[in-house]
Amino acid sequence: MTDQKIYIKAATQISMQQPLSEAWLTAPERPDVPYQRSQDPNFRDWLNPLESRRMGKLMKRALVTAQKVMKEAGISQPEAIITGTGLGCIENTELFLDQLCREGEEMLKPTYFMQSTHNTISSLIAIQCKCHGYNTTYSHKSVSFDSALLDAFVQMRLGDIRTALVTGNDEMTPSYFSILQRTGYIGQAGQVTAGEASVAMMLTVEKDEALCEIEDARLLYHSGGLGDGFLSVPSCSEPIDAVMFGVNGNPENDAFYEQLGQQLAGVPQLRYKHLFGECYTASGLGVYAAAHLLKQGEVPAFMRCDGGSEALKVNRMLFVNHSDGQNVSYIVLKRVE
Repeated sequence: MTDQKIYIKAATQISMQQPLSEAWLTAPERPDVPYQRSQDPNFRDWLNPLESRRMGKLMKRALVTAQKVMKEAGISQPEAIITGTGLGCIENTELFLDQLCREGEEMLKPTYFMQSTHNTISSLIAIQCKCHGYNTTYSHKSVSFDSALLDAFVQMRLGDIRTALVTGNDEMTPSYFSILQRTGYIGQAGQVTAGEASVAMMLTVEKDEALCEIEDARLLYHSGGLGDGFLSVPSCSEPIDAVMFGVNGNPENDAFYEQLGQQLAGVPQLRYKHLFGECYTASGLGVYAAAHLLKQGEVPAFMRCDGGSEALKVNRMLFVNHSDGQNVSYIVLKRVE
């Protein structure tokens, strides 16, 4: 691969924070309930009502975040559109299955079925912006977004593409939340809120007005625990100003971060799920948050999870995410001077 530098040109989100806004940097909303759905913008400001009336909420969110990022980046037709999603349009899937159970195989609405597949989201974005290039979807549980970002990163390093729209989209239906709550995965005392994510970011090789640089990105498999695997990421052996973890209050999830935190003793530790919630593509919101924190060059104290009470100056940050403690992503982000 080449040494081509890669930048996040623009990034936005729809979550439990104010949608399409970075107001959380100064005035974050702090959810204190087990389950909360995203705050939606006025879709009429972005989408044709006639075209969007049959779209599910997740598809509308994905389109709006993609449109906003393309507008901010000044790129109307990215060379690649890559999406990560853990559940796809699960609400449409549930509606289709519910109707199937109630009415049998007769008089079913085809729309729910057609929009229930995981790759619907990425395909719809491509249709709307008339992009006929590389288009794919990754569905790998909690590293779905990370896999999509890695795909774009590798292709840009190889010189195959110069721009890529990377998105992460997941919704949390009441029925699915109840299942996760019964298993103890989420919704318990001391755990972060179960939420939803729609995040989009434009990756480019152009440095001008970029939020940050993606210095390195790796997705590793640890069969026997953490070990020293993260040291195989060259950038991790150099000094970093902070590390951002996906701690969510679940001991089974957080044990991995505690172990890694011990190996990175002395490095300030940050979090993001206490503001954005937990879902399969929450890591996309974490990378989004890290990019905007690097852009402003300072991390507010409320983002820290190491007991620190002061804001931090940051120029280089390590973002870590994992799925079941085995599939682990390491993303090194750097402030653009």
